[in-house]
Amino acid sequence: MLTKQLVNTIIKGIQEKKGKDIVSLDITKLNQSIADNFIICHGDSNTQVAAIADCVEDFVKKEFNEKTLHKEGTQNSQWVLLDYGMVIVHIFQKQYRDFYNLEDLWADAKIQEFE
Repeated sequence: MLTKQLVNTIIKGIQEKKGKDIVSLDITKLNQSIADNFIICHGDSNTQVAAIADCVEDFVKKEFNEKTLHKEGTQNSQWVLLDYGMVIVHIFQKQYRDFYNLEDLWADAKIQEFE
């Protein structure tokens, strides 16, 4: 599975459920990076965050017949993490995204924004 195709499929899943402020951080050039890409977005409620996560999983399952390697945060859907190995998806509620501010934490990464 090609990382770029996986990223594009994940972005489509997020867009399908109206995820907001979608960014992809290319962290391949950073020392000790744990993946190739982080994809970050947020939703307006725990219901929307859960729906975005479910949609991403559905899109990846249909396109690549792959499941997440690890999934966290679905109990309260404040911050859901979907681990696809080389791509890790972070789906936040807005206030938690602002608090953890992953974009600044990984500021040396190449950032691509999506509508």
